[in-house]
Amino acid sequence: MTSAVVFQIQSFIIYMLMVFGISKRKQRKIHVPTMIVVLTWDILLILQIELNRSAVEKAAKAMINPVILNIHVSFAVSCVVFYFLLIYSGRKLLKGNNSYRLRHRIFGWTAFALRTLTLITSFFAVAK
Repeated sequence: MTSAVVFQIQSFIIYMLMVFGISKRKQRKIHVPTMIVVLTWDILLILQIELNRSAVEKAAKAMINPVILNIHVSFAVSCVVFYFLLIYSGRKLLKGNNSYRLRHRIFGWTAFALRTLTLITSFFAVAK
């Protein structure tokens, strides 16, 4: 099994866990730990890809990369930015500051959309 297949399997499992975590958003005791696992594992997956494929070096060559790879990298990086916004707003919510609820929801659905696009484009970005 190639590293690309292992990464794709992990990516799909992470995505399915994300769907599960979102479906449990009204049950804080399930939602919070599930989403912590999702965000942590997804960031670790990016680190795995970097260590295995020198992804940052390849991404830096945007002018010579295939367009789909640049799109994929843009979605993935944007997704991680939203993960940090989610962590920040989620911690505020856990401390009882409900003024962050709408922002957290917007950040969450945006991150989910970006993660969906990242998963879809990953199949094309790794194709030879």
